[in-house]
Amino acid sequence: MEDLPFTFQVTALKQYVYCPRILYYQTVLPQVRPVTYKMEAGIEAHLRSEGWEKRRSLRAYGLDEGERFFNVPLLNTGLMLSGEVDMVIQTAVELIPVDFKHAKRVGKHYKLQLMAYGRLLELADPKEERQVKRGFLYLIPGKKAVEVRFTPALRRQLDKSLETMHDIAHNQRVPGPAASLAQCIDCEFRRFCNDLTR
Repeated sequence: MEDLPFTFQVTALKQYVYCPRILYYQTVLPQVRPVTYKMEAGIEAHLRSEGWEKRRSLRAYGLDEGERFFNVPLLNTGLMLSGEVDMVIQTAVELIPVDFKHAKRVGKHYKLQLMAYGRLLELADPKEERQVKRGFLYLIPGKKAVEVRFTPALRRQLDKSLETMHDIAHNQRVPGPAASLAQCIDCEFRRFCNDLTR
């Protein structure tokens, strides 16, 4: 692993969209991230959901048939991006990434994270035998699968976000804070942002 080139984790992209400073702290100060109760609860819920998923049909995704693959590792050095998608559904005509979320709503940061998994899947299949045109966010609390279409606008947002992330990491530039201070309440890096009024 040490010989591999630097890549961002797809989860870092999600954090960047939620608050750019989280990306900065994780990249420039990677050893200081505390683990919160909320993070541990999310991990436990994720593991339970994977077990249930193995016993469920594909009806939640509007599919009659398909093969499921869990914890699929993905890497593309050209994008400088890597990650492990929770599940991939393979049908005769498409690959569909599925990301399990311990959340009640679909945020834009979750959509972009899913789009990143979709792009990595596209690049991992050079023959383009199967399309990657959508994905699903499975919201664990509500047991609901929400479809996310990989539109041209979402693809452009991914490209722009990755470009800015590379700039932050390369130049070690501290970005501005989250758009809303409400996002800071449960943030594990809250104590680092001394310029914000609490």
